[in-house]
Amino acid sequence: MEWYKKTINEVIEAFKTSQEGLSLLDAESRLKEYGPNELQEKKKKTPFMMFLDQFKDFMIVVLLVAAVISGFIGELIDTLAIVVIVVLNAVIGFVQEFRAEKAMEALKRMSSPNASVLRGGVLSDIPSSNIVPGDVIILEAGRIIPADMRIIEAVQFKVDESALTGESVPVEKTANQLNEDNLSLGDRKNMLYKGTFVTYGRGRGIVAATGMNTELGKIASMIQQEEEVKTPLQKRLASFGKRLAIIVLIICAVVFTVGLLRGEPPLLMLLTAISLAVAAIPEALPAVITISLAIGAKKMVKQNALIRALPAVETLGSVTYICSDKTGTLTQNKMVVEKFHLPGKPSFDNEAQIVPAECKEFLKAAALSNDAAETSEGGFIGDPTETALYAFAKKYGFNKKDLEDQLQRVAEIPFDSERKRMTTFHKWNDGKFISFTKGASESVVERSSNMLAFDKILPVETTNIHNITETLAENGLRVLAFSMRLWDELPTDMSPDNVELDMTFLGLIGMMDPPRVESTNAVALCKKAGIKTVMITGDHPVTANAIAKRIGIVDDAYGKALTGAGLEAMTDDEFIDKVEGLRCYARVAPEQKLRIVKALQEKGQFVAMTGDGVNDAPALKRSNIGIAMGITGTDVSKEASHMILLDDNFSTIVNAVKEGRKIYDNIRKFIKYLLSTNAGEVITLFLAPIVGLPMPLMPIHILWVNLVTDGLPALALTTEQEEGDVMSKPPRHPNESIFAHGLGITALWVGSLMALIVLSLQAVSLYMKVEHWQTMVFSVLCFTQLANVLAIRTERESVFKDGFFKNRYVIGAVVISFVLQMAVIYIPALNVVFKTQPLSFTEFMVTIIVSIPVFFAVELEKRLILSRKALKHTK
Repeated sequence: MEWYKKTINEVIEAFKTSQEGLSLLDAESRLKEYGPNELQEKKKKTPFMMFLDQFKDFMIVVLLVAAVISGFIGELIDTLAIVVIVVLNAVIGFVQEFRAEKAMEALKRMSSPNASVLRGGVLSDIPSSNIVPGDVIILEAGRIIPADMRIIEAVQFKVDESALTGESVPVEKTANQLNEDNLSLGDRKNMLYKGTFVTYGRGRGIVAATGMNTELGKIASMIQQEEEVKTPLQKRLASFGKRLAIIVLIICAVVFTVGLLRGEPPLLMLLTAISLAVAAIPEALPAVITISLAIGAKKMVKQNALIRALPAVETLGSVTYICSDKTGTLTQNKMVVEKFHLPGKPSFDNEAQIVPAECKEFLKAAALSNDAAETSEGGFIGDPTETALYAFAKKYGFNKKDLEDQLQRVAEIPFDSERKRMTTFHKWNDGKFISFTKGASESVVERSSNMLAFDKILPVETTNIHNITETLAENGLRVLAFSMRLWDELPTDMSPDNVELDMTFLGLIGMMDPPRVESTNAVALCKKAGIKTVMITGDHPVTANAIAKRIGIVDDAYGKALTGAGLEAMTDDEFIDKVEGLRCYARVAPEQKLRIVKALQEKGQFVAMTGDGVNDAPALKRSNIGIAMGITGTDVSKEASHMILLDDNFSTIVNAVKEGRKIYDNIRKFIKYLLSTNAGEVITLFLAPIVGLPMPLMPIHILWVNLVTDGLPALALTTEQEEGDVMSKPPRHPNESIFAHGLGITALWVGSLMALIVLSLQAVSLYMKVEHWQTMVFSVLCFTQLANVLAIRTERESVFKDGFFKNRYVIGAVVISFVLQMAVIYIPALNVVFKTQPLSFTEFMVTIIVSIPVFFAVELEKRLILSRKALKHTK
């Protein structure tokens, strides 16, 4: 029901109530009919069930199967290691899901505990949960609004609706009927909404909706209905796990069958096939990815981006659209005077040099005709518009504190939304008085009979002032006009019609919440990186367009802002067709933000959505990465988000995207490394029995390679710096395979080269009857992997050009792994555990020399790829 279009009497009649409120009997029966005024939660999963759900992921199932197999063949250390990794990942997933439940708790905290209700003409304080439709609520400054209401009385009544609508300044409310169709929440000046709060004045309202039927309740429903979208990495790893499991099963089946056909004992071939399966599973992969994301998250905190869900670190690198709120994120979240106009002069920028003596009355009006105050720290408190006027006048030497000592305020007529003006009276010279009036331009000018220009009183130029006002407004500025009037004595009739008449026009001021200095550069960097920036605001379309143009979001190609009403008029199919070409939205409702996110996702885009209000929570939860504001954000938005901006700055998002891209590049590097080393093990174990060689490795050797010489270097790769300018490339396609850009091919041929070296050494050693052949084979497999990691840490450039010792963590990991392998070879106690024998100096040097070609082979591949690209470029 559009209650804002109804008269007060129609609302009273519809709810069968009165100005005195419901009777106690009516209130009791309605409480039974409508239920308590509370937000209802759907049935929750228990924490235990949430934890169990984390084990449904296919990659986790594969690892658990590997753990069972390891236990079956007696390798309990391997089983324990895999179980620890799986439980660690389950805990992280559980924390991520559990935090989503907190959003509902934060939403509930926004409800007022008590309300002043008029029932049967008697005023009483009752629990807000007992409020019913038709109740008459009494409201005053500082009160949280307990339900959705239609206002029936408003006295200088202002409400902060920023959490619900995104409107940055308190809204002046009225009891008058509104006739427009499809008004957005922010434009319904005669309505009040649950969870917002009164900042000024007093009022009364009739309750129109309670509980889940309120606008806040609808948001609660959306939060509970929307499921979080899986991150790109989660999708890719799930796909990778399935492929890997299928490949491993096929290879194991082939090895087992070939062995039986050759007459090998069935038990031996079963153990061989199981060992092969263990070798193929990269047990360290989930742990290395988790640690990599944690390191990235720690680094992002230093850049003012707090990560609440680890996978979001990598998701940032996949973002194709950033949908940003305007106020405080792209803008400074404070009103600033940008331009002003004095009679007889052109419009000035605030930075223009003016002579204060030429416009002292104008500057006095700006300083004195407001209720803002200065803090001891030099800041300002009060209405954002008035603090901007205070700062503007002070800039030119007219400090309100000093002026009030000379021109003491003695009376005032407060602002109201009907006449759109306010007036203050001050003591003047020789016992006289002066009044300053400020307000909407057309409202002030129509009550002015002349204007002050260069100390001369001239007829007011109404048409010229109107044209200048229009020009300023078209640039997104909020325009205020100022006038004055001298009085021999204070008027006895203080009515606006008597006082605000025959005034002298002093000038115009245009102000706005200006863009942050860094926003323009951040938006330009997004364009360079192939990321589209979209501004979504509850503000006026003209203001939205002006800001969007100034920071480069909107140009002539993308037209004007689409309003919430315009969006409402579109069908889903129409909107999905147009959504990728839209860059600016104004006056949007909460469910429309969610609709924008879903439409972009429908087109295959990966969406980052920023927000600070309750109205943003459903869209934050649904988006691929929800970003809440740390300073201005509500608890609800923070709990629904994946990341929190500690400085509420758009440029911080862009820095986080850059870090996300670097982290994904590093994840690809260590996946390439782990796959190539595991491929080396698998191919070695697969081919050995086929070519008639004995099993080259023991199960304990496979465990050692998978968890130590694989794990440490892979972990060190997570610290690699970005290669080139990661923000000069377009975002990777959300559906891009983890094997894209030749990763799978590289892993396969490097693994094949390792296997060739290992099997050749095994064959030659057996031919020459070398006693320690298995220890040599085991060592070569380790050393070839260390050679591989030294080269694989750069994807395009040679490590010699990039700096061989640039990543000290990789060098350290290689040294530690090398020393550990030496210990396994030469410490007697470890010889028993790992079934190894000490190598002679010659044998040891052979293992080193035959491992080195892997390093140069990987370097050669990079050189060939660069040469091929250069050749294509010249063509």
